Amino acid sequence: MEKPELLARAAPPQEWPNRLLLIGCGNMAGAMLARWLDCGLPPYRVHVVRPSGKPVAPGIEVSTRLEEHIVAGTCVLLGCKPQQLAQVAAEVGPFLSQKHKLASILAGVPLAQLAATFPNATGIVRCMPNMAVRRGQGVSILYGGPDLPEDRRENVQSLCEPLGLVEWLEDEALFDAATALSGCGPAFVYRFIDALAQAGASIGLDSAMAARMAAATVAGAASSAVAAEQSPAALADAVASKGGMTRQGLDVLDKDGALQNLLAATLRAARDRGVELAELAEAGG
Repeated sequence: MEKPELLARAAPPQEWPNRLLLIGCGNMAGAMLARWLDCGLPPYRVHVVRPSGKPVAPGIEVSTRLEEHIVAGTCVLLGCKPQQLAQVAAEVGPFLSQKHKLASILAGVPLAQLAATFPNATGIVRCMPNMAVRRGQGVSILYGGPDLPEDRRENVQSLCEPLGLVEWLEDEALFDAATALSGCGPAFVYRFIDALAQAGASIGLDSAMAARMAAATVAGAASSAVAAEQSPAALADAVASKGGMTRQGLDVLDKDGALQNLLAATLRAARDRGVELAELAEAGG
């Protein structure tokens, strides 16, 4: 039995960059690129630089290092590991100028550090997507600072829209909080699905059946929540009749704010770790 799938967001009409240069193409950058290719990005416009030289997709140029100038107007995406930033800056920095557009998905590397590392670049944007961007169902958190030109903001917005929901932050101090919610959030949801399945097995259901039911139930509920005009809280109350089975279960989750308190503690832990990692990165740790 195939797992149920949420419908991917329809990709809007797109004007792709004339050139897209990916510095690194790991899981996240690879997921973004795969979605863009699915939505019509011409492969011949893409150049990937990765130490392994491993192919990415048919028609895409891949090299192990950047050894030539970057064409004016190229959109450069930093998709390497944060600890590789100094090496990347030494190899790529000299080729960057105000004629290029720079975006970064490096976790824990703030805008000021990016600007100091790449002094020739302007209009730098931080982006934190999650893995669901591969299917157009992701969330991309963006921050470009108060001086980001409007046309640059529109350019990044357009590039990220095929990936799913796009949210701009006005305060970079909230970047770790937003990342804790949408960047780490899928892992927390996966854990909830697994826990729901195990709970089903604990009350007598076949474990494989319970796993299928849990995944399908969460997928359907998430789809309904995205499409609904009511809040998730209102949706929950709407299906919980007084004295019924659903209400009895909700009473357990709601008692003393158990579920809300647990998730708040979960997000705080993830956010605080993000702050710690950023401090380590700035200190060269």
